[in-house]
Amino acid sequence: MTIEHDKQANTMIEQRSGINRGICNFIDQSPSPFHATQSMSQLLSEAGFQLLDESECWALKAGEKYYVMRNQSSLIAWQQGVEPVAECGWRMLGAHTDSPCLKIKPQPDLHKHNAWRLGVEVYGGALLNPWFDRDLSIAGRVHYSDSSGAIQAALVDFKCPVATIPSLAIHLDREANTARTINPQLHLPVLLSANAQASDGDFQQLLLEQVERNQTADNGVAAQKVLDHELYLYDTQSAAIVGLHGDFIAAARLDNLLSCYVDTQALIHACDESGPAADWSLLVCSDHEEVGSQTAAGAGGPFLSQVLQRIESEPNNLARALSCSMLISTDNAHALHPNYADKLDANHAPLMNGGPVIKVNANQRYASNSETQAVFRAICSARDIPVQNFVMRSDMACGSTIGPITASELGIKTLDIGLPTFAMHSIRELAGTHDALLMHEALKAFYARL
Repeated sequence: MTIEHDKQANTMIEQRSGINRGICNFIDQSPSPFHATQSMSQLLSEAGFQLLDESECWALKAGEKYYVMRNQSSLIAWQQGVEPVAECGWRMLGAHTDSPCLKIKPQPDLHKHNAWRLGVEVYGGALLNPWFDRDLSIAGRVHYSDSSGAIQAALVDFKCPVATIPSLAIHLDREANTARTINPQLHLPVLLSANAQASDGDFQQLLLEQVERNQTADNGVAAQKVLDHELYLYDTQSAAIVGLHGDFIAAARLDNLLSCYVDTQALIHACDESGPAADWSLLVCSDHEEVGSQTAAGAGGPFLSQVLQRIESEPNNLARALSCSMLISTDNAHALHPNYADKLDANHAPLMNGGPVIKVNANQRYASNSETQAVFRAICSARDIPVQNFVMRSDMACGSTIGPITASELGIKTLDIGLPTFAMHSIRELAGTHDALLMHEALKAFYARL
């Protein structure tokens, strides 16, 4: 019994270590929503999922695995079932690929006071103070014309630290530790170099050089002119396992790339291990959640409904399938912060490394209801996975997720869950190293209909 117990414990440690290493590598490779979608695409392709083109006709085959992308920043993957989908419905997981950050403006160059800076916009509800005094780089998507005149797109990542936002010295702001305020227009432009003249720095030219170094068009024709860009700043510090006993994952964009990775792995493993039991399993990872989701590639747009209509084109059968389907929206939850314990409801305050969290809100900011909660609790109970609860304090407003948006778009039963997180929306967030594996096991069981 002791030997068997030791083997099980060692296996659990190896699995936990493996998924946490995977999360760290995935986040490091995904500095923008475009890169995150590319990273998921690679994982799915290696697992035998076939990439489909939205602009082409699809000839879907029973038992096969597919995925499709939109805007290079949103992705839907699924396993085609053997039995009619109207009889069993879809088991769906949902997450989002974007994170709060600083986005570079279209004409960002600022040349003044012997400095070359770039103007930025705040994307989403970013916690701004932690962005100061960091080693920042630039990543995202660039559209350009090549020497033949064709418009091309390239993902770029400068990788090395090329920018920073220096703090103002406390000698010049004596109230910095008690009443610091940040004006995004005045205080957030990022410093690239100490150049006095506009001729010394041109961001369009810098981008062109980066595109030329990293990528040419598929036909080998060189980049000629940058036409436009969607570029984001990010912290170059790598994701890491931290804490005295390695209890935490410290990384940028844990909200919500941790969910993207765990969901993708759950889909891959469920399809590999469960065979027909995992039929009609689907994953949707949408862009623009942090800014409202009301875009062509966001959860409030038609991407998911259009894909489902192509999978099941007969309206009555599609309606029947949706009526017996369920979505689990996976998005980070607030953990009980030991320095600010009064900020959460004491009866609904998730603990770090205490397991997945069911999120509930009376005003439907989360889509969980007693039915979908019961399904998830039963799944976790069968696997001895602890489940926690989160309800925001009654005197504070809470955020929301893609869950209510997707539920209202499709009329599908939905549950909102997440992993406990500190410093949500900071440039560097903190999650528990035990929680990801617990979530992974629960989501695999959900896909396998156990």
